[in-house]
Amino acid sequence: MTASEPLSSKRSTQGQFIHQLSRWPWWLLFIFLAGVFLFYKITTDELYSTILGRLASGIGLTLRVALAAFAFAILIGLIVGLGRVSKNPIIFNLATLYVQIIRGVPILVQIIYVAYVIRPLLFNLIHSLGTQLIGILGPNNFLLLTTNQDITAEAQVVFALAIAYGGYEAETFRAGIESISKGQMEAARSLGMSYFQAMRYVILPQAVRRVLPPLGNDFVSMIKDSSLVSVLGVRDVTQEARLYAAASFRYPETYNTLAFVYLSLTISLSLGVKFIENRWGQDGRSG
Repeated sequence: MTASEPLSSKRSTQGQFIHQLSRWPWWLLFIFLAGVFLFYKITTDELYSTILGRLASGIGLTLRVALAAFAFAILIGLIVGLGRVSKNPIIFNLATLYVQIIRGVPILVQIIYVAYVIRPLLFNLIHSLGTQLIGILGPNNFLLLTTNQDITAEAQVVFALAIAYGGYEAETFRAGIESISKGQMEAARSLGMSYFQAMRYVILPQAVRRVLPPLGNDFVSMIKDSSLVSVLGVRDVTQEARLYAAASFRYPETYNTLAFVYLSLTISLSLGVKFIENRWGQDGRSG
């Protein structure tokens, strides 16, 4: 009995070690080693450093487009999310229609649709309005002088991505709002608050706190989906890589560097989101 206890303890310790070893993030080690290799190539190989320099301007544009589009997407998502929990059947159905259309159409198709359908339609409406107001604004009014070139391709893709992700953020906000106990709304109304006051001061602050991690994950996804804007010729990091590869025929080196850039961005942002999620979780438990 005495001799079997150390043996059992040793097996238990080995079992725990193997279990911990199996749960270790080996995938992260693989990515780290690949990153170290590419970083070594970039710092020692003139070709890789040239490619990274070529992609540098595209990285800035990618981040700018993603940040601007995501800011508008959050605003759209919040408004539509409130519509999704509205008791008004018209508002609810309009918000639901928007969400279903957006979630049912690929983002690439939405970007092309905005560029080649919505933009011409918008300018036709502007010109029609300008024609109707000639008597007031004159024959050379700014509405008639507005052309397609006045909206840049970058503005188009920001608008398209904001519309596309607005449908997803709407569902995120809806889930966050519905996760708050209905008793809190009833308590706020019993104190004399209107529906909008209760939503603004009681429900939304708690809901926003809960949806921050999903919003962070959606921003990481938008960084990746922003590569789709290259179909309109916007010179983001993907388009810069395509142009350089087509001119130099250095496809492996160029796309290795492009993959390294995206992987660095997404992993850095994912770790940041995880840190915020853990920080908010600790604050919630301490509170």
